[in-house]
Amino acid sequence: MVEDKDLISIQQARHLVERSCQAGEKLKDFTQEQVDSIVAAMASAAEKNAQRLAQMAHEETGYGKVADKTVKNLFCAVDVHNYVKDLKTCGVVSENKPKGITEIAVPAGVIAAIIPSTNPTSTAIFKILCSIKGRNTIVLSPHPKAVRCTVETARLMYEAALQSGAPEDCITWMDVVTLEGTSELMKHPGTNLILATGGPGLVRAAYSSGKPAFGVGPGNVPAFIERTADVPKAVRDIVAGKTFDNGTLCSSEQSIVCDLPIENQVIEELRKNGAHFLSEEETEKLGRLVQLPNKALNPAIVGKSPQTIAAMAGFSVPEHIVCLLGRPKGVGREHPLSMEKLSPILGFFVEDGWEAGCRRCIEILNFYGLGHTMSIHSRDPRVILEFGLHKPAYRICVNTPATHGSVGLTTGVPPSMTLGCGTPGGNITSDNITPLHLINIKRLAYEIRPLNSIPYLSAGKRVPGGVPECSSCSDKAPLKVDSEIVRQVIRSVVEDYLNQKKTPFPAPVTKSGGVPPVAERAEKGDGPQTPAVGTPVAFVCEDDVRRAVAKKEKIVIGARTIVTPAARDLGEAKGVFLQSDLPPV
Repeated sequence: MVEDKDLISIQQARHLVERSCQAGEKLKDFTQEQVDSIVAAMASAAEKNAQRLAQMAHEETGYGKVADKTVKNLFCAVDVHNYVKDLKTCGVVSENKPKGITEIAVPAGVIAAIIPSTNPTSTAIFKILCSIKGRNTIVLSPHPKAVRCTVETARLMYEAALQSGAPEDCITWMDVVTLEGTSELMKHPGTNLILATGGPGLVRAAYSSGKPAFGVGPGNVPAFIERTADVPKAVRDIVAGKTFDNGTLCSSEQSIVCDLPIENQVIEELRKNGAHFLSEEETEKLGRLVQLPNKALNPAIVGKSPQTIAAMAGFSVPEHIVCLLGRPKGVGREHPLSMEKLSPILGFFVEDGWEAGCRRCIEILNFYGLGHTMSIHSRDPRVILEFGLHKPAYRICVNTPATHGSVGLTTGVPPSMTLGCGTPGGNITSDNITPLHLINIKRLAYEIRPLNSIPYLSAGKRVPGGVPECSSCSDKAPLKVDSEIVRQVIRSVVEDYLNQKKTPFPAPVTKSGGVPPVAERAEKGDGPQTPAVGTPVAFVCEDDVRRAVAKKEKIVIGARTIVTPAARDLGEAKGVFLQSDLPPV
């Protein structure tokens, strides 16, 4: 027995992140061609070893079926790779010339990948491919029950990556796994992003780590069979989804909601497809097994066969049975067969009409399945759309198994082993995660709209009484602006300021005496006029400067002359101003 395993695990996490950071400095400069070559080599290695890795996962965890685990491995090695291979994730990834935008991909950095025991090898393949495709390095933390098969998956993909020119330590993994070590991995300063797949506690820890995280919530998936459905196909699809790898995917069907008029036909088809309807006594026994005293799922039943589960519950079923069905009397913690079961067990509900079926599906989703997945089997487009509009699930699979449709095997959604549940499920995204979620995008934004082309701007300032043109547009006809209104507003602001400073502002001059103001002199044809004694004017606006330019005259300004920004820009550009030390008029 290893002493202080938690300390060893913590130190290993720190060491791996540091090595991963160093590798990332090299990987971030790789070209798209280099990255794509590495990803192709890793996918090929995973494909060649798909069956062997599946066998290892089954032997180590006791979950699921080797054949189905092989399919999951091939799905990631083939389908996921085919989807990601042409994605642009390096350098310039897009250019929009009309908008003047050039987008450049930047890797997220070091990815902390938490791997579940239910899908250990397939999830490892998926996360490694997505991370390296985005030029990220990755540190894997296996589930303690699946260390050996997860490490072997990472090892063979790492060797393939090295042979294709990848930097050392671009893929690393923990083999001394504890909660403390995994926590250190997620919180380490060098970790940039977390891909968390696991139970609710682990996902909450990922979101609480202080790092950006893609976590996924539980999937309590209802499957609604509406009265217009192709019932034989609907039942085959649901049984196929529920029994795939003994129900270990979180998007597998958990309950059937059947429309009342087709109840007998659905039950008959279920029995034809190997389903066993539980008696009331069997339902009670199974419920006590499925749910622990604290109302949590009993991990002992996860991924086990119907025969094994039945024997654990105290009854037996024939060898041809592929799933168990019970009729819960409601939905919630007091009804164990209405919860997510991660095993070939289904709840069975009957409702009259799609509206009632809709309400039951929402009730099931609200019981620890919000945002994840559901399926509907129907040939009525209106009903299908109503489910799409109103169900709190972000993958609504239509006339296909929820298990296979949600991950993109039988539908057109992006193929993925990490399915976001959106804000209802406490997740940052509702997407199927892809390499595009693991890169940052920087944007070169070229000017397509100069300031002087924006009608309501003038050097970034709004002007009372009108909107003057930019000072660089002096060749255009001047806008009609009421200069006296501008003068009064600015004079009021300046008076307030000078009063605060206890400095008297010169009295306004009028037509009845003193030197006439600039605007009045302009009306007489005298222009802004430079006083013979060199006395500066009190205020200059853009109109004053334009008149001076037109008449080839000068404007005398002093230290206390108020000059609007547009007037100053234009006046200095045209050489209109003369400086004076005298007080202004």
